[in-house]
Amino acid sequence: MNQKSKSLKIIISGGGTGGHIFPALSIARAIQRRNNSAEILFVGAHHRMEMEMVPAAGFKIVGLPISGFQRRITWQNLTFFPKLIISLIKCKSIIKAFNPDVVVGVGGYASGPLLRIAQKLNIPTLIQEQNSYAGLTNKLLAAKAKRICVAYDKMGQYFPSHKIVNTGNPVRKDLQDITSKSSEALQHFNLHTDKKTLLVIGGSLGALTINQSIAFNLDELIRKDIQVIWQTGKSYYEQARKELTQYSSHNVQVFEFINKMNLAYSVADVIISRAGAGTISELCIIGKPIILVPSPNVAEDHQTKNALALVDKEAAIMVNDSDAKELLINELLKLMADDNKWVEMQMRLHKLAKPNADEHIVDELLKLVKQ
Repeated sequence: MNQKSKSLKIIISGGGTGGHIFPALSIARAIQRRNNSAEILFVGAHHRMEMEMVPAAGFKIVGLPISGFQRRITWQNLTFFPKLIISLIKCKSIIKAFNPDVVVGVGGYASGPLLRIAQKLNIPTLIQEQNSYAGLTNKLLAAKAKRICVAYDKMGQYFPSHKIVNTGNPVRKDLQDITSKSSEALQHFNLHTDKKTLLVIGGSLGALTINQSIAFNLDELIRKDIQVIWQTGKSYYEQARKELTQYSSHNVQVFEFINKMNLAYSVADVIISRAGAGTISELCIIGKPIILVPSPNVAEDHQTKNALALVDKEAAIMVNDSDAKELLINELLKLMADDNKWVEMQMRLHKLAKPNADEHIVDELLKLVKQ
């Protein structure tokens, strides 16, 4: 229940992808549920997704000119250090003007400079590390952070153990009870109750290898009478529509982006997905059998490490990106034919789920305020 209480000021920083933004928004909403007079300010990076998504969710955001440092040789790196210096100066101005009680970093370009300045100004900082493999920026910030909220075991190899709290990753609240949505979902997607359904998701930007694997094996999926809800992302959507023109079957439905993901999850029998940290946290709560195809194009190959954290507990199947065109659909068909494995995988996923991660993170945040 909301209650009027002492004004609280929190800065939340990070973004770049939905995997950073959705947890940040979940934390902000959890803060508001505890303290409806709390002032929350987001700090993001210019020209990134958060600059549109955060205001659309009803929160104020300030942008920094920061960008990523490319690990390959490129002219873009020449602008990195000037942008970093400008961002650090702007961060100092933002923090002094807003005077926050705590600064929270969820990852992304803006998170590093903001938390660094907050620590220099002796403002408590909380890091929310979503992956099973900590990024370089968070490892550097950890020394002066007051609390580090993680989603995986064995994170003491990256961070001081006494600062770590395993809260899990925040997920959208509409995913908490999807079983009651199945009838609505069947109607929404025009699906048959007597056929198995595959949900394919590749993240907000899409996943080329997953998309190509599905396109290459459409004949087999249709022959096996498997219904497909296929989220392609923006870059592959038109190509996927062209691929489907040669099929008269209505078993395959293609979307650039699925807005009602809770409905898609509720009717899926098996899910094929990338292995971003936020996605995996959602999939554990959903508890549907999953095949993970980690993206090879991320820092420190952290998606493979995320996927292996589930595979090691026999809660997921992993197919390497380089093997997907050849192996992905074979693994899918084997899984769909093995009812025992379905049940076992669902049980193991539910054991790994942390549905109240946002509330636990706010618990830790409020402890820092009291201290």
